[in-house]
Amino acid sequence: MNRSISILSPTAILGYGFPESSFEAGLARKPDAIAVDAGSTDPGPYYLGSGQSFTNREAVKRDLVLMIQAGLEREIPVLIGTAGGSGAKPHLRWCLEIIDEVLCELNRTALVAEIASDQDQETVTEALHAGRISALGPVPQLTEDAVTNSTHIVAQMGVEPVIEALEQGAQIVVTGRCYDPAVFAAAPIRAGLSEALSLHMGKILECAAIAAVPGSGSDCMLGVLDASGFTLEALSPERQCTVTSVAAHTLYEKTDPRFLPGPGGVLDLTECHFEQLDERRVRVTGTKLQKSKQYTIKLEGAQPVGFRTISIAGIRAPDLIEQLDHVLEIVRERVFSNFQSIEKSDAQLLFRVYGKNGVMGELEPSCDQLPHEVGLVIEVVARTQSLADTLCSFARSTLLHFGYPGRQSTAGNLAFPYSPSDISHGVVYEFSVYHLMTIDDPISPFPIQIKQRGVSR
Repeated sequence: MNRSISILSPTAILGYGFPESSFEAGLARKPDAIAVDAGSTDPGPYYLGSGQSFTNREAVKRDLVLMIQAGLEREIPVLIGTAGGSGAKPHLRWCLEIIDEVLCELNRTALVAEIASDQDQETVTEALHAGRISALGPVPQLTEDAVTNSTHIVAQMGVEPVIEALEQGAQIVVTGRCYDPAVFAAAPIRAGLSEALSLHMGKILECAAIAAVPGSGSDCMLGVLDASGFTLEALSPERQCTVTSVAAHTLYEKTDPRFLPGPGGVLDLTECHFEQLDERRVRVTGTKLQKSKQYTIKLEGAQPVGFRTISIAGIRAPDLIEQLDHVLEIVRERVFSNFQSIEKSDAQLLFRVYGKNGVMGELEPSCDQLPHEVGLVIEVVARTQSLADTLCSFARSTLLHFGYPGRQSTAGNLAFPYSPSDISHGVVYEFSVYHLMTIDDPISPFPIQIKQRGVSR
């Protein structure tokens, strides 16, 4: 097979933006598809649990205007994975509403496929009882309560539903939760090219120019795949792909440098070869795919666990900083001594000391340095917002006036950058489902609806 397929990736996440000059440079190379990843679990469980997007609506619309207009004018598909940030039903609906607006403003119509990824509680519970669900990494085994308490449960689809939508003539494909490389790999695999190479190229393209030097999550990348390998090119004159940058991104977000598991198989990277073609392009060959005996998909779910209130302050008193860990423990005891009727399960009081192990906590290797100032986040998670507000207020005021040994000033121990100092954050979510589910058919859990959207010309 002599044919090659080229995929234009405008940005690392839909809504992160990209230079129009880079995008035009990519279009000038006549890509076969424009594909973009629109979501991630990186921002945490709140967005999946609440149904809100972590990307800004106007920013997403700005990106989609350029992508959809280019796709329709050139008659190439536009593929969007994990719509709305988390890919549940409200996120998919949110993204489709923006697409409708864009099509109307462009005075265009398009055949749009929406591929849902929501898994109802009954389906997941049946799979649990049938022994078709296993833990993914160091997480507890799934329980019925976790399934029932989850506000949304989504599954990561592979390339198969995306390919099916393209087979049905979709000009724009919008997916719920999707395996990140899938929307980039779908067109090459559909054209008969290597699944292994297509998925590996998708693994790089889903982060766009992050795999370039200097890296950027808001710039474009082009991937060109043929029968024996693929070539990556950064499209801004300010950036270049290097063997190191592309190889390093191949290792990105992986627990094992040799293997990358995904829906239906594992990429074997042990014989990969990276070659610098010129100043701006890198070619990759040698990727293999180990097909799994059973097809598994990743489930993600989030459940509410309480309400959060925080207070942010600064401390610049060396004598307090030196004994801060001990002081904070005393403050915690004093706060809860005022509310002895509160059960341990009703509330948590956390102190995050930035400048002193605030990021890594107990894993911090540099513990022997005394900073001259620290930033402190007082955080309470409780069963009600009122209780969280109350406990945070007590913790803040107790520490503000705490008479620690050697204290020289009585004016207050904390400097507050904001007034009011306490911020009520609302509902807190945690991941309740983070497991693998075995399925028989890679398409049936992901219903595809295709319809004409926009305005008739």
